[in-house]
Amino acid sequence: MLDAGAPGDILTSVAYHVPTITILTLIGADLSMVDTYKRWSDSRAAMTWGDLTDEQQIPHAHNLVEYWQECQRLVTEAHETQPDSMVGDLVRAQADGAEITDHEIASVCYSLLFAGHETTTTLIANSFRVLLSHRQAWDAVVADPKRIPAAIDEVLRFSPSINAWRRKALVDAEIGGVAIPAGANILLVMASANRDDSHFDAPDDFDISRTNAREHLAFGFGIHYCLGNMLAKLQVKITIEEVARMVPDLELVPGATIGFAENLSFRVPLSLPVTWKGNRNA
Repeated sequence: MLDAGAPGDILTSVAYHVPTITILTLIGADLSMVDTYKRWSDSRAAMTWGDLTDEQQIPHAHNLVEYWQECQRLVTEAHETQPDSMVGDLVRAQADGAEITDHEIASVCYSLLFAGHETTTTLIANSFRVLLSHRQAWDAVVADPKRIPAAIDEVLRFSPSINAWRRKALVDAEIGGVAIPAGANILLVMASANRDDSHFDAPDDFDISRTNAREHLAFGFGIHYCLGNMLAKLQVKITIEEVARMVPDLELVPGATIGFAENLSFRVPLSLPVTWKGNRNA
């Protein structure tokens, strides 16, 4: 990950790889293409949630064409090789009579090869960013790894991967006493709800002992609740456990400035510089 005493980057050394390798394995994509999928994902985020000029959109559009072509190639290859993967299972389901087309399978890949890793990368990075900047919390999970699941839920409440999401009202409705006509565009700011002082005591405090932290809206709600929430939390849990075990004295580089990607929805650190002094615990 990094050499003792030398600044490293948790984002690129750890957070990029764990969830990306996981979802590429499940889908049956090439594990050597982590950097390529991250490039494509960056372009998808920029095109969908960024504010780009026409000229700035061009290279991202080329990346997304490449991305879609790779998703189509995965389906074509699965018909030929029948791999033990999600794409292979969907292709076999076609033969068993499932009403799903190659285009739909490629579309599933197009969605999961972004959503299946990008927000988890962000959650891993934000977990280390928040825990290391609240040293007592980091020391607490190092001393007692059983506290990590509760710490992850508090990170999700305190600094979620996605701050806001857009919706369209299908019928006339009312939100917080405000009339919302059918067809209106709505921006749901989950980060604000997660700091609602009528629901969370001292909401601006980061507290891994908070008893109702799991009531956050970081994964959405109802029929839109994130299907991958348990996988994401499991990956983050294992990552924190292993890093805390191997480098318990990990710390943010003093005085380092942590910037964030500029877009409407995602709270993504651009880097997470860290250092440590001791030896790894093998």
